[in-house]
Amino acid sequence: MNGLRVGITIGLHHEAETLWNNGIKQNAAFLAEALRHCPQVARVVLVNTTAVAVTDALPWDRDRYPTLSFDAAKDDLDVLIELGGQIDAAQTAYLKQRNVRLVSYCCGFEYVHAMEAVLFRKPMWGEALFVNQRYDDIWIIPQVAPISQSYFEVLRRRPGRVVPFVWSPMFLDERVKGLPNAGEYRAHEGARRLSVMEPNLNVVKFCLYPALIAELAYRRRPERIALLQVTNAEQIAKESVDFIALMNQLDIVRDHKAVFLGRHETPVFLAENTDIVISHQLENPLNYFYLEVCWQGYPLIHNASLCSDLGYYYQGNDADEGARRVLEALETHDAHASWYRQEQRNLIARYLPDNRQLVATYAALLDDLLARPVC
Repeated sequence: MNGLRVGITIGLHHEAETLWNNGIKQNAAFLAEALRHCPQVARVVLVNTTAVAVTDALPWDRDRYPTLSFDAAKDDLDVLIELGGQIDAAQTAYLKQRNVRLVSYCCGFEYVHAMEAVLFRKPMWGEALFVNQRYDDIWIIPQVAPISQSYFEVLRRRPGRVVPFVWSPMFLDERVKGLPNAGEYRAHEGARRLSVMEPNLNVVKFCLYPALIAELAYRRRPERIALLQVTNAEQIAKESVDFIALMNQLDIVRDHKAVFLGRHETPVFLAENTDIVISHQLENPLNYFYLEVCWQGYPLIHNASLCSDLGYYYQGNDADEGARRVLEALETHDAHASWYRQEQRNLIARYLPDNRQLVATYAALLDDLLARPVC
């Protein structure tokens, strides 16, 4: 086969794993789509590094995204990009003796995970920690670089490069096919439902500041707000006495205008339950959730600095500014909802896998990778 044969790792937990439990598997598919547009690439496959069988139960098109076990793929690769599943020392040695380049693609805020593992006794690796020393390159998405780049570089003994973030609406479009209006925002009369959908798994994306923003908006225009919905919060709302005590200080809670829910798929929840989304992040200023919300035309109140031109942006931790943006969306969004949705899609085009500049950057990264000797 002429051209590069590229593998991208994933780590399946079960055969029919959903694409909506985290962004990693979507990330692998989006990167695969971008690399397929690179002129020197002949084939891209997804490589599962766990013992879970690869079957037709997978929620993606295996003709478009061939998915193989490591053993099935290892003799037909020129480049392996380690993204969602880690290979071990023996597998690394096998690839290296075949002259395969190995890239670490970093798309998680791992420095935060390391801090929490140590400080809060949340074991992650224990004595089994394996840090691969034989990467040929480290590729880091922009939102991860500020807090984690040096962490990666020191432990992996190699300089890293910041690479373009890639996203596509392809999974979103598939999921919303059967929903009214394809799940897109539509203008309507009446008070608005505010939603907060942070994962609440760590300090990076936590629901407290969005709840405070909703509270300030509610104090100013209570008649315009029908409900505050906080997803991924059912457990802490039942078990955390501190969270309960904090929430009980808020008028929107005291007035029984707030509910704390379990986990929901973003596209469906947007379509069926939401008018305005409020978000907040620390050290993760760009992620798929923002793009999904904006692509569908919903007003997104957020503080993600790497995409400040999307949605309704507020700076840092300024809850007062966030509340002003909520009120702006309440009063003005419906008047230009169709224009807003199209404008969001025009802006998001810079992240799409077929974006000319994005593809050219990845093609140049591959050329440089192949020009250097194998580590």
